[in-house]
Amino acid sequence: MDLFGHLSAYDFGEVHFKHDKASGLKAIVAVHDSRLGPALGGCRFLPYDSDEDAIIDALRLARGMTYKAALARLPHGGGKSVLIRPKQHFDRVAMFRAFGNFIEDLRGHYITAEDSGTSLEDMEVIRTVTKHVTGVGPAHGGSGDPSPFTALGVRRGIEASVKYRMKRDSLDGIHVAVQGVGHVGYHLCKELHAQGAKISVADIDPLKAERAQREFGAVIVPLEQIFEIECDVIAPCALGSALNDTSIPRIKARIVAGAANNQLAQPRHGDDLHARGILYAPDYAINAGGLCNVAQEVIGYDAEKARDKTMKIFDRRFEISDRSEKTGTPTYRVADQLVEEKLAKISKSGVRAAAAQS
Repeated sequence: MDLFGHLSAYDFGEVHFKHDKASGLKAIVAVHDSRLGPALGGCRFLPYDSDEDAIIDALRLARGMTYKAALARLPHGGGKSVLIRPKQHFDRVAMFRAFGNFIEDLRGHYITAEDSGTSLEDMEVIRTVTKHVTGVGPAHGGSGDPSPFTALGVRRGIEASVKYRMKRDSLDGIHVAVQGVGHVGYHLCKELHAQGAKISVADIDPLKAERAQREFGAVIVPLEQIFEIECDVIAPCALGSALNDTSIPRIKARIVAGAANNQLAQPRHGDDLHARGILYAPDYAINAGGLCNVAQEVIGYDAEKARDKTMKIFDRRFEISDRSEKTGTPTYRVADQLVEEKLAKISKSGVRAAAAQS
């Protein structure tokens, strides 16, 4: 693997590795950028086909966190951790305690949080050995599961997209097809249902789809057909790379706006959506609600301030669409430009918190 080639391609940064033989921990912490402040990003715990796949996942996700934090105007850089889930039996508590020690060794340069494959309970274990963790329970000054805030931000992003493309001020009667109804997808369905939207869902786990049907009146669609149904909005809320050479030609929706990270399999797929006249909400521009929430824990949790930050995702999303239309530039490129312009203004010795609010 050409590690430094990948670092250059993603404009990194630094990568830290940890192997703890006693617990079986194999961990990667990718810190993409810290000009705005200490890196903040979730801890992913999944099986990977190879170490290279795990490293690339960490790099892509960490870069996305830099852009997500910058657009949300948070005083944080972007980081991500990936733990390779063992195929054999393991002691989960021992593994996450070892990971917590790894985080502590980084001395606040990276702050972790919940992500795919991890839970509040895992964050509580990490907290026993380091304070550099968010997403812990309210009893410890945290806010618990950040998924409802992520879903709120995505709903606001969908509202901005619908207002811009369809000139509608509400989601009442808007048909949204949700791919993946796990933690965030479920809460997104709850948000959409409360706004009067019509919902279709697909999930690899039929029980999750049935729950959305039972609680929100969602129509269940076979997983392989979710991108081709007639609807107003497609919301990818599963794992990344959902927008690719296979799925994009099948899309009949006018808008793509969902919670998943790294939805574009490759940047050129953002160009493909633009060429087809489909309004794409860049994932990191609208799924930052959970990050807004856990970032508030770092300075002393205040639910109202976290919600206020999340609600402003609407404004950022609308700004991206407006600039895209005026310049003829795909929305994903506009979002990147906004972040890169902001980072370029920050000197290496600048005041990070002040810059984050600019």
